[in-house]
Amino acid sequence: MTDSTIHAVTGAFGYSGKYIARRLLAANQRVVTLTNSTDRANEFGGRLAAYPFNFDQPDKLVESLRGVAVLYNTYWVRFNHPTFTHADAVQNTLILFEAAQRAGVRRIVHVSITNPAEDSRLEYFRGKARLERALRESGLSYAILRPTVLFGKEDILINNIAWAIRHLPVMGVFGDGQYRVQPIHVDDLAALAVAQGQQVDLPDVIINAIGPESYTYRNMVAEIAKQIGVRRPIVSVPPALGYLTGKVLGAFVDDVMITPEEIEGLMSGLLYVDAPPAGTTRLSEWLGQNADTLGRRYTSELARRRDRQGAYRSN
Repeated sequence: MTDSTIHAVTGAFGYSGKYIARRLLAANQRVVTLTNSTDRANEFGGRLAAYPFNFDQPDKLVESLRGVAVLYNTYWVRFNHPTFTHADAVQNTLILFEAAQRAGVRRIVHVSITNPAEDSRLEYFRGKARLERALRESGLSYAILRPTVLFGKEDILINNIAWAIRHLPVMGVFGDGQYRVQPIHVDDLAALAVAQGQQVDLPDVIINAIGPESYTYRNMVAEIAKQIGVRRPIVSVPPALGYLTGKVLGAFVDDVMITPEEIEGLMSGLLYVDAPPAGTTRLSEWLGQNADTLGRRYTSELARRRDRQGAYRSN
């Protein structure tokens, strides 16, 4: 691709989208972003243009994508809420894919999830599978990336586990904690995305975007505790009790800390695949490098959605 090629990134002022945009700009690519937070403080200054999603005005969305060769889609919601739902996210993403087709976008790099299935009991995984099918059937060139747990300086899950370890007398894990996770660093995911967007004529591909270390959930919690230097008993709790505890803590911090669907997906092994790693950054090493700051403050998903102007802070 030439430097005149335009790359569009959804959510470049947020989390994973920021890392993708950062890598594209470092490679001297022209970048625009689609976002619900056009006024959010960001590190890019005037180096990229920001357009609203305009899901309710598809013609405007098409115009925002006009001239774009590659679209990197990170848009999604983590849980259902009165102001946003998985169903809305699916419908909006279908509108985005159709707008990309109409605008002449040539390739979509789409962030999904491991083990999506349209017959899943879990709406998150069911919705992701529906979108994968829509992209496969669109006729557009595509790369589908399937990460499990993301970690990085702005992450929520790993930071808030560390926060709980620092603040609670004991740390609970759902059930026996032997279900597995394969965390990938957010910049490794970004590198993978950018590599898949460098040429529009690359083959269609689905990649399990997993990191180089595999943990049981219990061992991951223990590793976090060890690296931040906090000794806590790690106890098995029934999933219902774990959810109730998370709900109480969520009320305290005014956030949704965990959902029953997230617990079920985790315990069902849906965040594990038998595949070679796609990332190189080891969670254990990253934890050691960030131990002094990790979990010092709680990171709120809802606060980020309410505040559409403040930059995502590093943990």
